[in-house]
Amino acid sequence: MSNFLNRVKSFLKSEDGPTATEYAVMLALIIIVALGAITALGSKVSTTFSNVTTALPTG
Repeated sequence: MSNFLNRVKSFLKSEDGPTATEYAVMLALIIIVALGAITALGSKVSTTFSNVTTALPTG
């Protein structure tokens, strides 16, 4: 019984779970920012390529 209580105390003192959760939240925020940046840059690049295409002579 004492071994069980020691394991429970050790589990409750462990900080592995909260640390993993913090990393998961940071990763989610990084992904959201990256997707926003890619979307914004994608539309600007698309506009630039459209302008270049219309500026090129046909033939």
